[in-house]
Amino acid sequence: MCLGIPGEVVEVGVDRPDLAMVDVSGVKRAINIGLLDEGEVGPGDWVLIHVGFAMSKIDEAEAKAAMEFLEGIGQAYADEMAALLESRIE
Repeated sequence: MCLGIPGEVVEVGVDRPDLAMVDVSGVKRAINIGLLDEGEVGPGDWVLIHVGFAMSKIDEAEAKAAMEFLEGIGQAYADEMAALLESRIE
């Protein structure tokens, strides 16, 4: 099962504007935001992430609802978090 997981953008790269540091449940990772329009996201914005790529920008209420859903389904959430932890974009 492929799921997206919400994360909050902490910072967008200056030298690499296609990368952003995102916080997902306390885990900070660099993710690729190149699939989104340039300037669409900045610190404090929420994005839906799948294996290291931001798929779309979402609002905070949608992010909270998604996290509650993911935590409620158990293993699929654990699998998505494991995929995020294994992804390394540099």
